[in-house]
Amino acid sequence: MAQTSLRPKKTALLVAQRIVSDIARAGNRVGDRLPPEHLMLEQYGVGRGVLRESLRFLELQGVISLKPGPGGGPIVQHPDSSVLATALTLLLQFENAPFRAIVEARTALEPMMAQLAAERMSDEEIAELKSNVDNTRRNVNDLTIFHDEISRFHDIVARGSGNQLFAHLINALLGILDGSAMGIEYPETHRLASCTIHDDIYEAIAARDSDAAQELMNAHIQAHAKYTEFKFKDVLDSPIQWNKLT
Repeated sequence: MAQTSLRPKKTALLVAQRIVSDIARAGNRVGDRLPPEHLMLEQYGVGRGVLRESLRFLELQGVISLKPGPGGGPIVQHPDSSVLATALTLLLQFENAPFRAIVEARTALEPMMAQLAAERMSDEEIAELKSNVDNTRRNVNDLTIFHDEISRFHDIVARGSGNQLFAHLINALLGILDGSAMGIEYPETHRLASCTIHDDIYEAIAARDSDAAQELMNAHIQAHAKYTEFKFKDVLDSPIQWNKLT
């Protein structure tokens, strides 16, 4: 039986992986400088072109920033969900997937996140959620603040689930499907209804009622999906495009 040969990794990728391992091993924090180029060339035993390709790759992934000029060089950063959003957007664009795929994914994921949040959220996170729902209602007619707070609510719940993957996924999905950026409008009655259901979800989470939190989040996401399906079907049917990523 013939063996399937695996394509070897590029040297630049291998070096990038070693750099990340060394960052973790050294306990580097955001803002820390990595060694200057001449030391990194010696440390990793590669040419300048390979090292620079590795560093550019890590910059694109949000692991480092490259400060130009004298005294510059690679500075440690913390990757965020925007990298995942970009990768997902590109994958979905080449699959010609519609924005509806994002709505369906949220419908499947968010009720479970709310259930876990009710079980795992810290008191500090619950207080943050309370502040969020109060600020959302106070700013129901300030659309910029309102939409920011609505997104932050789902981010807090996702983080509160205690599952890091859920938190990054929701951030990425919300980054791809920004209703206001896509021209989806929410009348005041819809915004007030969102405030009410967010209040109810908060109360369930604060009471550590995981079943109620799951059911309420499911009802919330389903209602939102039905609204966008009825009012903005053309938007949901349109293909996901990288240039529409927020």
